[in-house]
Amino acid sequence: MTQSHPRISKAVIPAAGLGTRFLPATKATPKEMLPVVDKPAIQYVVEEAVSAGLDDVLMVTGRNKRPLEDHFDRNYELESALEKKGDTERLAKVQESSDLAMIHYVRQGDPRGLGHAVLCAAPHVGDEPFAVLLGDDLIDPRDPLLQRMIEVQEQYGGSVIALMEVAPEQIHLYGCAAVDTTEDGDVVRVSGLVEKPDPADAPSHYAVIGRYVLDPHVFGILRRTEPGRGGEIQLTDALQQLAADEKIGGPVHGVVFKGRRYDTGDRGDYLRAIVRLACEREDLGPDFRTWLRSYVAEEMQGR
Repeated sequence: MTQSHPRISKAVIPAAGLGTRFLPATKATPKEMLPVVDKPAIQYVVEEAVSAGLDDVLMVTGRNKRPLEDHFDRNYELESALEKKGDTERLAKVQESSDLAMIHYVRQGDPRGLGHAVLCAAPHVGDEPFAVLLGDDLIDPRDPLLQRMIEVQEQYGGSVIALMEVAPEQIHLYGCAAVDTTEDGDVVRVSGLVEKPDPADAPSHYAVIGRYVLDPHVFGILRRTEPGRGGEIQLTDALQQLAADEKIGGPVHGVVFKGRRYDTGDRGDYLRAIVRLACEREDLGPDFRTWLRSYVAEEMQGR
């Protein structure tokens, strides 16, 4: 039965990571600002939050992340130059990022893991449920995962995590959920969570991906959570406590996602994401696909 729960209005985007897998490109440029075709990855994430009705966005940043703030701020000199040229198309693209949402920033001075980054959002979020979007996972706008998660949270309360079925040999790369089925085909009840388990010990093939809708009780748990795997405060550990005792902050459910997801946290997947998105663009796709077919054919012949 549908219950009444507070409406979600705030999104939190942790963006304090060092981006070491992309060095040297990220030595002076935040990894969130690396372009995916012609937009930085972080803009896709903010657009997803806004599309789901969340236009109050808090970014948890760190040192050397000032370009994030600059990107979502006005650039009057550039706008003026484009206006004088009559380049309305590029002017609209420049202004789009600054008009997307009300964006706030807080620094995670001591990078102590995802759980700690989420905890930094507590003063801004308060006692409301909120969404967390990780910048490494780009979700195709044709597959409104976050909107579905919000619907599930409004129905059941508590917290909702995004799950994706992966091959057994890949489960050690993710947090893994133990689940029970529900009446909704794409929704499961989460009874436990393990961070990056050995495949032999994994409770399922359902991996946690970078979208969460969280009950504010998670903040109290995170304050008491000791550093776990990698010496960091793990969000998975806090969610495990919520799943084990729903009296704390309601149940934990998972939405099983079968749509299009682009992983930009790995160099190979980052390149594949660019190719896939470029192929699907109306302005770039036709010519790019023609070139790509020719290139692949030449490579195959060269073998």
